[in-house]
Amino acid sequence: MGVVISALVTFWVGYLIYKKYKPQPVLFLGGMILMYLAVILGYGQILGEKARTGSVFFDAFEFMRSAMSSNVGKLGLNIMSVGAFARYMDKIGASRALVRLTIKPLLALKSPYLVMSGTWIVGMLIGLCINSASGLAMLLMVTMFPILLGLGVSRLSATAAVATTLCFDWSPSDTGTILSAETAGVNPVFYWSHYQVPIVAVAFVVVGALHYFTQKYMDKRAGHVVTPMEVETVKDESDTAPMIYAILPVIPLALILSFSSLWITTVKMNIVMAMFIGLFVGMCCEYIRWRDAKKVFGDIQAFFDGLGMQMANVITLIIAGQTFAQGLITMGTINTLIESSKDLGFGPMAMMLVMVGIIAVSAVVMGSGNAPFFAFAALTPAVAAHTGLHPVLMLLPMHFAASIMRNCSPITAVIVVSSGMGGVSSFDLVKRTAIPMAGAMIVTIGMTFFYYYSGY
Repeated sequence: MGVVISALVTFWVGYLIYKKYKPQPVLFLGGMILMYLAVILGYGQILGEKARTGSVFFDAFEFMRSAMSSNVGKLGLNIMSVGAFARYMDKIGASRALVRLTIKPLLALKSPYLVMSGTWIVGMLIGLCINSASGLAMLLMVTMFPILLGLGVSRLSATAAVATTLCFDWSPSDTGTILSAETAGVNPVFYWSHYQVPIVAVAFVVVGALHYFTQKYMDKRAGHVVTPMEVETVKDESDTAPMIYAILPVIPLALILSFSSLWITTVKMNIVMAMFIGLFVGMCCEYIRWRDAKKVFGDIQAFFDGLGMQMANVITLIIAGQTFAQGLITMGTINTLIESSKDLGFGPMAMMLVMVGIIAVSAVVMGSGNAPFFAFAALTPAVAAHTGLHPVLMLLPMHFAASIMRNCSPITAVIVVSSGMGGVSSFDLVKRTAIPMAGAMIVTIGMTFFYYYSGY
């Protein structure tokens, strides 16, 4: 009965999010309903005996307070600082400078579909520094999209390559990466270098090739004729940052990777420190550029606004997801599913596939990668413990499945933004992204099996 109730509430939550209801209050409410029903029906208690407030009604709110307190101090601060730094880089034009610099080598290539595949690969590399899929897509739609059109690629093909440039959220400063590493009890840099990088390295070849052949075939089938033309590049008036600014978004990443187990171990570096150092260097560059301290100090407000936006949008989503997950745990749903899977003979990797399947479907239906992953991430240590699987090998494919499958949803932000700027239908666009993203999923699952059987 508990599983049926959980399924109904989960479906209701997913339906509301699909209908564009704000996910945070929906997840909070869904979690609270499950918690209270679990207590009323005798399935479990919301909090442990020592943590209880003395009132079942208050216990749900105490859980939310505790979740917020534990998240804001460490994980939340990391996420807020990353988001704030990205906003400041965009404010001073450094993000645009980075994109302008990295796409230049592509101009020397004469094959339009090879350039298109190269755009996807370079976009993935830029994604190490620009963690917003829709933000990166907007930058590339402004800069690379006209070049692809000029080389003769169709609007749908060019938009598909740009829209999927961050189908793997693989940066060590990405919020999902940080959450996965923290939940699995692994250092984010180790998680990135030992688990994420090998998967993405294989995906560069597989997904890049799939984009090349898929878009070329679909353009031909649609009757599109490749007709290269001269491209007149018109520089946006606001895009005036000097090219040297391209190194600014890379500074935090370089610091994080340099002062880690990968290289220098005598100096300690963390994500928040790296972001503040990058901010300081950016301020110095801005003063040299403008010689106006009032303007430089005023632009810092973009960083502060970024902190608040991350708290309002990302941190609250994580806490809401944990609240919903706690409701499922209190109902005993996860234990029931695990035991049922065992009865059906599901082994560790089969359970991983079940969790990945749930995340993949949820990402398409909800139009979000973060919402389903943040909602279920908190459950994985318990599931992994019951199956004997290392938490990383469950969180890793779940995390990548969420970011991959959002590119197959016509209602997700990056698809909507890209299709709008490209002048194409979002439903037509996901038909172009489906095959490359299927390849990305196969790579992710295949590499996870490789990790498992290799004893990682």
